Amino acid sequence: MRLLLDLGNTRLKWALMLQPDGWLAQGALDWQEGFEPALVSALTGLPKPEMIVAASVVDAAREAQVADVMSRLFANNPIWLRTPTSACGVRNAYAEPQRLGVDRFLAMVAAYADGYAPCVVAGAGTALTLDALTADGQHLGGLIAPGPQLMQRSLLDATARVRPERPGAVLELADNTADAVASGCWQAAAALIERFATRMAPTLGGLPTLILGGGDAAELQPLLTLPVQMTRDGVLRGLAVWANTQTVTPSPI
Repeated sequence: MRLLLDLGNTRLKWALMLQPDGWLAQGALDWQEGFEPALVSALTGLPKPEMIVAASVVDAAREAQVADVMSRLFANNPIWLRTPTSACGVRNAYAEPQRLGVDRFLAMVAAYADGYAPCVVAGAGTALTLDALTADGQHLGGLIAPGPQLMQRSLLDATARVRPERPGAVLELADNTADAVASGCWQAAAALIERFATRMAPTLGGLPTLILGGGDAAELQPLLTLPVQMTRDGVLRGLAVWANTQTVTPSPI
């Protein structure tokens, strides 16, 4: 039994994994005041995992906070996966492999393990990430842009007169500022995903499978005209694939 931890920009996701796969329990917690007691409460009473594996895109202070909770609850420390040159059939395109976000790498590991390559893996969250993966697991590279909600916040922070009085709806043509801001940002994200997928088609041997995950995936999917394979918990599922390649070591007493 293994405890998987995905420390993302917005929240921590966790899953208790039965071997070789399948969740016994899972949950998610936003990074906010009271996070630590909430994490303790969520995990208290779970069976003790043989191994704790974690992937993180947050700062060292948050990692240390989570590690301290693991030590207190389970007398075990997380094994932190830092982005490798290659693992689980996926080969990293970055010249400095560790600079590729581990969340992006693990999402590709999950897609490859599920048999979707060649594919484009899109993650729609705080950031919008796009990665191209060949049939034999070679990562070709990708793009990063603000996610649609971050686009909206950035626009409001940088302008004096764009001040919607309500959340906007996503429309083809907006006749008010609230709808215009929401529509422009969400449609920009959808357009970038489709442009990337279609531009990658010749290199990937035809229109690739488009994998879409992340917190804003459900809202983005209806805006896309390309066929989409929706996915949930791509980082955790990729982490599970990687964890199954690791040897369990006894927990410290």
